[in-house]
Amino acid sequence: MFRIQDDALLIKPFQKAKQGSVVHRQFAAEECDREEARKRRFHLISMDAYERHKKFVHDYILYYGGKIEDFRRSGANDKTDLDVIRENHRFLWNEEDEAEMNWEKKLAKKYYDKLFKEYCIADLSRYKENKFGFRWRHEKEVISGKGQFSCGNKHCDENEGLKSWEVNFGYVEHGEKRNALVKLRLCPECSHKLNFHHRRKEVKTCKKRGAAAQNSKEPKKKKKKLSRSAKKKSKKKTHKDQVSSDDSDSSDKDSDNSSAEDGPSKADFGKGPLREADEKSRGEEFEEYFQDLFL
Repeated sequence: MFRIQDDALLIKPFQKAKQGSVVHRQFAAEECDREEARKRRFHLISMDAYERHKKFVHDYILYYGGKIEDFRRSGANDKTDLDVIRENHRFLWNEEDEAEMNWEKKLAKKYYDKLFKEYCIADLSRYKENKFGFRWRHEKEVISGKGQFSCGNKHCDENEGLKSWEVNFGYVEHGEKRNALVKLRLCPECSHKLNFHHRRKEVKTCKKRGAAAQNSKEPKKKKKKLSRSAKKKSKKKTHKDQVSSDDSDSSDKDSDNSSAEDGPSKADFGKGPLREADEKSRGEEFEEYFQDLFL
């Protein structure tokens, strides 16, 4: 008891504790290898793909021998994603094209799905030869309004006097002739280039206001004709009933009914003010607005 207390009193404040038994050599080697592997892993993660590739090639030559020239690529057979899309791109995809899909066609189809296929961008540089190039718009062109609110010609940015044209686009793709009906928005100068050899079909907005006015006038004419015929019948009845004084009251009632048919009834007055023929509903105004927007 006294010896334990004396040993505690004799310990110096900065004295290190006595080490126990030394660990086994194999355990120490495993811990060292684990720490080294951790460092290599962090080192590889910090590098990009090309630097990592160069390190692996250098280590292979260092351990197994060889020359660095054996690992250099010629570059003739190298293809990027853009090259693959250009080789397998289609202006329009059919069900037959999607029957047998490899990874290259899937990549081209994925790019095609991201395009906006309402209006086209045209290349009219060879219009005198009657040769035109068309492609669909991508996202940046849709946001900027290219091809819809500005001229759809690739080399023109005119915003005024645009017209919509429907063109039957005939093209050869992968050795196969195809046709597609496309829509363009062009300025007057580019429209002249498009119609240099023969005139295309122009897309115009349908005027609903005139049609609505005609439809509203037709029933009025019918009503007027009916009212005139009713008046004639009432006049004949009154002329016949003037002979007898007893039937005079009934003729007055018939004339009142005919005049009531010409004008609105009391129930119509209860529903509210009558709608004018030229006045359009809110839904018709929205339809005209969207038609002017997309044509």
